[in-house]
Amino acid sequence: MDEHDLEIPVIETERYRLRGLTLEDTNAIFPFMSNKETMKYITPHPVKTEQELRAQLQGYVEAYKKRKLIPWVIIDKSNLAIIGVFRFHKLNLWHKKAEMGVVIHKDYQRSGVMTEVLMEILAYGFNDLGLNRIVGDIFADNQGSKRLLMKYGFKMEGRLRETDFDGVHYHDTEVYALLKSEYHPPF
Repeated sequence: MDEHDLEIPVIETERYRLRGLTLEDTNAIFPFMSNKETMKYITPHPVKTEQELRAQLQGYVEAYKKRKLIPWVIIDKSNLAIIGVFRFHKLNLWHKKAEMGVVIHKDYQRSGVMTEVLMEILAYGFNDLGLNRIVGDIFADNQGSKRLLMKYGFKMEGRLRETDFDGVHYHDTEVYALLKSEYHPPF
């Protein structure tokens, strides 16, 4: 990524478009980012107000300016609705690595959105950004994400015990990673 290139690239798939997230997306994103069921594998404490979400998104924008994160919104081309957020976070261009974070609106979950989008995201990460390592750090009971990562060749590197607390229970997380040398599309 060129240090003078401040535009987040648009990524196109057959059914979806990813474009850079902006603060103007707050209203469209709030319904799913505030939904406890949608966020259950991400955080036990989703945002409660649009102001709280706006502050979080402002953090994303600031982190992007520092080259620590790249945030996109996922748009359904058929109706132009924002149906998700995808980000490369913990981005480190010196070490050539990033973690993935994604939230998909509940009405679009288990409908193939990430199966379609991930192919293009990986191509961008490895080919355009020059990453060597892309990580998915997921709740251990998130079977859908686990299947998706394995489908794309990610290897489980370990299970971290009781890393997240939801106010009642502790949850284990699992770390999956794909290296550039293991990246062999098409999948």
